[in-house]
Amino acid sequence: QLEESGGGLVQPGGSLRLSCAQSGFPVEHFAIGWFRQAPGKEREEISCISKSGDVTYFVDSIKERFTMSRDDVENTGYLQMTSLKPEDTAVYFCATDFKLCSDRSRKWAYWGQGTQVTVSS
Repeated sequence: QLEESGGGLVQPGGSLRLSCAQSGFPVEHFAIGWFRQAPGKEREEISCISKSGDVTYFVDSIKERFTMSRDDVENTGYLQMTSLKPEDTAVYFCATDFKLCSDRSRKWAYWGQGTQVTVSS
């Protein structure tokens, strides 16, 4: 089971840290992915962290502003978001799987319910 937290309303330029907590089995064996779905748009994969901690960012607009990490002791993945913009407004989801981050054709096995991030003044 996955549960996201940390979303909310923030002003442009602000920061949020999202958490993705896995329960039931150790996350250390899994890659963790972050996704977002903006209103009226398809869900997009924004980043992935491998079991070994290597991070790949798939969306150019977040590369200098978002940082993904993991804490296997806490069984949790994180997405630190800074310099937030209105276009970052979306529901953010995390997922885990045994997959490699480079294997984008493989579907993620486990999903959280999502957390809303709204960037507005």
